[in-house]
Amino acid sequence: MRVLAPSIRPLAWLCLALALALGAGLATTSGAERWIGTWATAPLAEPATKENLALADATLRQIVHVSLGGDTVRLRLSNAFGAEPLALHRAHLALAAPHGGIQPGSDRAVSFGGKTAVTIPAGKSVVSDPLSFPLAPQADVAISLYFEQVPATLTAHPGARTTSYLQPGDALTATALPEAQKFERWYFINALEVFTAASDAAALAILGDSITDGRGSTTNGNNRWPDEFVRRFQAQPNARPLGVLNLGIGANCLLRDGVGESALRRLDRDVFGQNGVRWLLVYHGINDIGTGRDARKTGAPHATAADLIAGYEQLIARAHAAGLRIIGATITPYAGADFYWDAAGEAIRQETNAWIRTAGRFDAVVDFDAAVRDAIEPARLAPEFDSGDHLHLSVAGLRRLAETVDLDFFVR
Repeated sequence: MRVLAPSIRPLAWLCLALALALGAGLATTSGAERWIGTWATAPLAEPATKENLALADATLRQIVHVSLGGDTVRLRLSNAFGAEPLALHRAHLALAAPHGGIQPGSDRAVSFGGKTAVTIPAGKSVVSDPLSFPLAPQADVAISLYFEQVPATLTAHPGARTTSYLQPGDALTATALPEAQKFERWYFINALEVFTAASDAAALAILGDSITDGRGSTTNGNNRWPDEFVRRFQAQPNARPLGVLNLGIGANCLLRDGVGESALRRLDRDVFGQNGVRWLLVYHGINDIGTGRDARKTGAPHATAADLIAGYEQLIARAHAAGLRIIGATITPYAGADFYWDAAGEAIRQETNAWIRTAGRFDAVVDFDAAVRDAIEPARLAPEFDSGDHLHLSVAGLRRLAETVDLDFFVR
């Protein structure tokens, strides 16, 4: 293991494919052609009443920013947290235009087993039929869904940092939705995949919390740090086809459930359930430390450095068992975030980061802490990288993270 500049040899190819059926699961395929994730998000449960959105008998148009391009795509929808079936009447894909519009001539109907309607059972997901859909790298795709009915508990992602649009009735093919209700959430969409014959195509899954999810980025700006990494990676001459999948959840913890299931618990679904993943980058732990502040004051149980290290060891073992290479990222500074920071927590962060850097357990390490800390007060973020709350990164800080990941790790 080398910090920031690992040297690797090619692995025997492990291809993960989702079954084209309800309850899609892992499967292996042969040959060079394969499905690779170009966009994904990590779901969590949300009551249907939370945002007072009338999703039934309405068109929901959601915008996603892809990484890898291709000519044929398929869409995965999820009812993972619903206790009742999700009845979808129709779905369409189109290239997105500003303000919830779609580009003329780009609209395509999506089918499931040859049918336009599909009912997703409680706790399951469904993958669409392959769809001819020319897609450029870093394009914005509008996913329009028309529901007959929805469960009481929705499968959602609240940290979209992208405007979604809801309009009563069937407006799937409307080129504009000027009267639509607007909000920053994704519902039921789980992944978009491209079909490729490129033998070196693969995906990087990023497991993280709000900093990865995009807190501090610009709404509709597509400047989360994984987005910035995609731009940097694809700017290389002859860059390999690489899908980058942002699986961050705001306020998510490594070890315990809270806002979403813990990283350890959701690993199988959110990472191993993605197609074509060859690398996993883990940038997690600050919420385990910060939420333990009050517990430390009273002597109540809380996450220690040993606990975090044991959690990382589990991620490493499970990633390697799945044939993945795993990159560990150090935990970034947060002094000044008075709702989270204390001296005991800082000691846990330092001990954990020292282990990440020196233990040699990860296949490679990216030192996010060193990249964004203040030169004079290293327990703090550098002012230019601080969003203002002393925990989350500014747009410049997110870009700095993307610049810190060594591109050589992703060579063949």
